Amino acid sequence: MVGAVLIGILVVAIAGCGCVVWADRGGPAWTRVVATITVRAGEVLPVLLRSWGRKNKNSGDSGD
Repeated sequence: MVGAVLIGILVVAIAGCGCVVWADRGGPAWTRVVATITVRAGEVLPVLLRSWGRKNKNSGDSGD
């Protein structure tokens, strides 16, 4: 089940990258929308993962 979810995420990421390339070459309007969403997600995701990692690291402290 987890493998299917990871494959689905990979397919969505590859499709988003394809739309970025297609929109850059003058594709239809919907590719520009998908490309914008893909680029924004690529900018926001590292920030969210860093903050999530800090939260998880701090929650594991026992306070000793």
